[in-house]
Amino acid sequence: MSDGKKQAIGSIGWRDLTVDNANEVRDFYAAVTGWTVHDTSMGDYSDYTMMDANGEPAGGVCHARGSNADMPPQWLMYVVVENLEKSLDETAKRGGDVVVPPRGLMGGKMAVVKDPAGAVLALWEE
Repeated sequence: MSDGKKQAIGSIGWRDLTVDNANEVRDFYAAVTGWTVHDTSMGDYSDYTMMDANGEPAGGVCHARGSNADMPPQWLMYVVVENLEKSLDETAKRGGDVVVPPRGLMGGKMAVVKDPAGAVLALWEE
């Protein structure tokens, strides 16, 4: 989501985890996976981009604060969609729910949906 290249529709554009204890969880994943931590300023605090051994972003660990306060506390995949509003309409038509309504993100917009089985997924339109 951050390298400036247009991503393919249907691809996994990002993944992150939003939790109350982000510092503890950041340290857990750094120790368990070997990821290194890059602080990402959120104004008065930092969230964390976790970097793989090649220095490439592997995912994010975020504080459940501000606009992220309503995010589910689980690893969340962001799937790139062509038209977010159309995808949200299809979500409703097919028995899903919107968990987090549309909002701006990284020059695009995102929403979190729940499928008919109860699993959640973020949708992101560049």
